[in-house]
Amino acid sequence: MAEKKKSILIVDDDSRNIFALSLVLRSRGYEVLTAGDARTGIEMIVADTGIGMMLLDMMMPDMDGYQALQQIRSEEKLKTFPVVAVTAQAMQGDREKCLSAGATEYIAKPIDMDLLTGILNRYLSPGT
Repeated sequence: MAEKKKSILIVDDDSRNIFALSLVLRSRGYEVLTAGDARTGIEMIVADTGIGMMLLDMMMPDMDGYQALQQIRSEEKLKTFPVVAVTAQAMQGDREKCLSAGATEYIAKPIDMDLLTGILNRYLSPGT
């Protein structure tokens, strides 16, 4: 069996969210890459086969997470790429809306790190 990729791409327009999440993930052995907008994030996963998962903020200016998911899933090589929808919207139906838009998983802000760790363990291997 091939070794799972361990790099995580965080796509969020709020640098404070990126900083806090990156710090925790790096402390747990994950390689973290970041993008401040969806277009850049999509370009990164298309170009970099070392990225194993994307944590995608759903509410961003210019291109939101729903539009980004549509574009990601339209790329043949990204149809099954793991994308976790990360959103402050935690109303009834939001999880289903994200999953039906193409997200692999869904997590609400503030992020429950135990829940996120469980998701990461299904798709990635932490570093040494």
